[in-house]
Amino acid sequence: MPAPLTEQQTRQDGEALLDAAEALFYEKGIRAVGMDEVRAASGLPLKRIYRLHPAKDDLVVAVLRRRDLRWRADLAAAVEAAGAGAGSASDPDVDGPRARLLAAFDWLGRWFAEPGYRGCAWINAFGELGPASPPVLAEVRAHKEAFHAQLADWSRAAGLPDPSAVQLLAEGAIVTAAITADPAPARHARAAVEALLDATR
Repeated sequence: MPAPLTEQQTRQDGEALLDAAEALFYEKGIRAVGMDEVRAASGLPLKRIYRLHPAKDDLVVAVLRRRDLRWRADLAAAVEAAGAGAGSASDPDVDGPRARLLAAFDWLGRWFAEPGYRGCAWINAFGELGPASPPVLAEVRAHKEAFHAQLADWSRAAGLPDPSAVQLLAEGAIVTAAITADPAPARHARAAVEALLDATR
């Protein structure tokens, strides 16, 4: 009889599974990836996989949830770093809140330029599954609400009372960059946001 798995081993297995599933789902799509492929990539037996996540939708939700935390934290860190550097002696004319908002689009541009960029994992998941998977749909909506809340906070701090245009510019850039395989939409969206900021001064 095999020894019971330790909490540390369970955690390691869970991370290895999410790493493998996230890479496969993002590169190939959720429907195109079977659980046997996830098993092969993760090195875990199917029995173990289904003990960790009883259904494929559960695995998709876990992948999206973990990616959301990492993605939004990386974005926030870049934005805060830009704001902290604004208004310094070397660049006294740069406003901190304005720099933060524009930095969000700089960060998007760097993301778009990464090898293997295939657009927004949450939009992709919705495009594949739509309302057919309520748990996945709920996770997609939760991510978008959180992302839009970040943009709203930065927009209002920079003097834009209505953040909807900024949110739409960001979403449009994300989709367009994926379709065109070109990071330029981030730069175009940033310029549009700059124009909005200038118009409110």
